[in-house]
Amino acid sequence: MNANANDISFSIKLADTVWKIEPLYGFIKDYCKEYITAEEALHTIKISEKDIAFERERSDKEAYLSGGTVAEYSDEYLETLAVYRKIAEKAPMLDTVLFHGSVIAVDGCGYLFTAKSGTGKSTHTRLWRELFGERAIMINDDKPLLRVSNSGVEAYGTPWNGKHRLSTNLSVPLKAICIITRSEENIIRGIASKDGYHMILQQMYRPMDKSAMVQTLKLADKLVENVKLYRLGCNMEIEAAEVAFNGMNGGIL
Repeated sequence: MNANANDISFSIKLADTVWKIEPLYGFIKDYCKEYITAEEALHTIKISEKDIAFERERSDKEAYLSGGTVAEYSDEYLETLAVYRKIAEKAPMLDTVLFHGSVIAVDGCGYLFTAKSGTGKSTHTRLWRELFGERAIMINDDKPLLRVSNSGVEAYGTPWNGKHRLSTNLSVPLKAICIITRSEENIIRGIASKDGYHMILQQMYRPMDKSAMVQTLKLADKLVENVKLYRLGCNMEIEAAEVAFNGMNGGIL
């Protein structure tokens, strides 16, 4: 049985914006514990049973379309998805987008790796952590927030950080976005914004609200204008991380 919402409401700070969360269950508070703040919230996210039912229907539909097994998710877990979706719907109006990718920082600069599901982006950033040791910090392994401006892009950790729960409540300037493909040979090359745009847009959360979607398209344009894009063909050997870093940094490890 869920607790009284007044007893379990809390605020989190994501991408420099404070959100008050009014949930039905207490699980989400623990899920977001690294991001809880006492600062005054500017926006409120209130969850209803209808929101949780929507997430269950969406999950079942995705499993059906992909030919997978329908998962029996708890209401508590589905509430975490409902919260992130409501935030992602509003974020574009704050010049921020939720992105499906893995962001790692080395020496204070962020690198975002994205790919079709199952390609190995999380495995690749693990190789970076092995290669760079303490120089590397995992910002977010699944759903970072990107704040986009004319002067650049800042990548932020979020609680929605993949099955291994890898994230840090930090932000870093995003130096590059790298699209990963599987290859026996490790090779990286820079690509033009027009060549990476479709994949970049595909990996951004696309809001249901029309105005927010229009703003998302504008942010996508700014994103590819302000961040260098690369395509990496890689295997799962440590050399792949070395080749990727050198390719995005002029050969300086």
